Amino acid sequence: MLIIGIAGGTGSGKTTVVKKIVEKLPVGEVVVLPQDSYYKDSSHIPVEERQNINFDHPDAFDWDLLSQHIAMLKAGKSIEQPTYSYLTCTRQAETIHVEPRNVIIVEGILALCDETLRSLMDLKVFVDADSDERLIRVIKRDIVERGRTTEAVMSRYTRILKPMHLQFIEPCKRYADLIVPQGGNNKVAIDILKMFIEKNLGE
Repeated sequence: MLIIGIAGGTGSGKTTVVKKIVEKLPVGEVVVLPQDSYYKDSSHIPVEERQNINFDHPDAFDWDLLSQHIAMLKAGKSIEQPTYSYLTCTRQAETIHVEPRNVIIVEGILALCDETLRSLMDLKVFVDADSDERLIRVIKRDIVERGRTTEAVMSRYTRILKPMHLQFIEPCKRYADLIVPQGGNNKVAIDILKMFIEKNLGE
């Protein structure tokens, strides 16, 4: 079994990289654990205060549960992956049953931030992209998918996304075994990742 961590800033192309890797490997070979599923439950916080939660800060995540789940999968045990609602900022009652697979990918902005989690990984990847490119992607995504105004997206970027990126996400680069510039458009890097996975699973 291979545990792969894939991190990078919001809008860097992490999800595309993961999708391309999954597409290149046999069906059923890979399971992806989105770090977003492991946000701490905020149901105990008054609704009006939940809007102030900083989702780009390491404190927003339940690292213990995520590491525990990775360790369980590594030991051949199944897990119940939590689900999280962005609308209510709460953990949902529903879970997703996940069986161990040959490749486990942990994907998220801060996937390489936690030392315990990193120690469980066989390969650590950082997806890099120019800050202007990331901003354009974030604007497009948040307007189309999340119904936000351009002003709201820009305000959030300058107040939260940019400072958190510089403080917590960018420094994680130093833990990466492989840095992938240009995200999912980097065909060579995707092929190298595929070869690494096949070689290690073959052994």
